[in-house]
Amino acid sequence: MKFLIVGAGGIGCYYGARLQTAGHEVVFQARGQHLRAMQDRGLLVRHADFFFDGMIDAVDQARLTRDFSCDDFDTLILCFKSQATADWLQGMNDWLANAATPILSLQNGVDNEALVEQAVGRARTLGGLAVRIGGHITEPGTVEVDGPAQVIFGLWPDAEQGESVPGLPESMEQAFSAAGIPTTLSPNIQVELWRKLMLNNSLNPLSAITGLDTRSLCAHPYYGPVVKAIMRETLVAGQADGIELQDKDVDEMFDLISTFDAIKTSMLVDREKGRPLELDGICGPVLARAAQHDLAVPLTGLVYALLDGQQTWHRGPSQPAAGETA
Repeated sequence: MKFLIVGAGGIGCYYGARLQTAGHEVVFQARGQHLRAMQDRGLLVRHADFFFDGMIDAVDQARLTRDFSCDDFDTLILCFKSQATADWLQGMNDWLANAATPILSLQNGVDNEALVEQAVGRARTLGGLAVRIGGHITEPGTVEVDGPAQVIFGLWPDAEQGESVPGLPESMEQAFSAAGIPTTLSPNIQVELWRKLMLNNSLNPLSAITGLDTRSLCAHPYYGPVVKAIMRETLVAGQADGIELQDKDVDEMFDLISTFDAIKTSMLVDREKGRPLELDGICGPVLARAAQHDLAVPLTGLVYALLDGQQTWHRGPSQPAAGETA
C-alpha cells in the first residue's frame, strides 16, 4: 500500500517508519528544520522494540501538491495538531477534490473527523487514535518513542453508519498489524475517541501546569483525584453528546494510565518549547458541550483558563473558542 503521513512529527514518523520497513511506500510531509534534516540525512527512530535509520521520501506541502495527486495514495494519515485541521483541509481543498482517497485521523480530540467528513464526505473519512504511545522529536530528524504504540480506527461515525471502499479497513488493519503496529478495527470509533479524550483532557493540561509526567500525576495524593474528576467531566460531556460512555470507562482509563509507562505529555513538551498548546482540541470539546448542554465542568474550565490566560478571561471559560464545533 502507499501512505501519506501528513504532519510527520514524533508519532507520524514512528508509524511511517514501521510501515516503510514492512515494505509499504510512505511519503512523509513535514516542515522546517525537521523536514530539512530528514531530506539531508534521513530519519532516525528509536523505540524499545524498533529501530529505524534510513532515507525516506520527505516533502513539504508545496512539493506534495506539485509532484503527487491525492489518488496516488491508498490512505492519507493526519498526525498534526488538531488546531491545524480546519486550515489544512481548506488549504488543500483543490488537491483533495475529485479524488477517492480516504483520510485517517490519528489526532487528539473528537472533532477532527467531523471536519474531514465536511470537507471530503463520509465515505472518505476514517476515525482513529494512537494510544499508549509517547513520541517526540528530540532533534531535527530524530524521534524517540515509548509504549506499545497501538492504533485504533474505524468507519466514521461508526460501523453501522460509516461508508468506505469495500475491504479497505480490513486491508489497513492487516498492513498495520503486519508492520508491528498493534491495531484494532473498532465498530464504534466515537466511543474510543471520547475514551482517549478522558486521558488527554485530564492529563495534558495538568502536566503542562505542573511539569509532571502522567504516572506522577496519577499517583499524587492531590493531583490524582483531580485527574479522575476531570475524566468524569469529560464523560458527562460525551454522554450529553450522545456517546455511549459508562462510569466504568473512567475507572478503566484511570487504571490504564496509572499502570502505564510514565509519559511526558505533548502539551508539556509544547509548553517547554514555547509552541502553541492544543487546548482547543483537547479541552475545547468538553467546554463546548458544557456550554451547549448547560453542564458544570469547572475543573476543565480551570486548567484551560490557567493555560490560556487573559484571552480566556475575555471570552469566558464556558464558551467554545473560535473554530470549535458545538
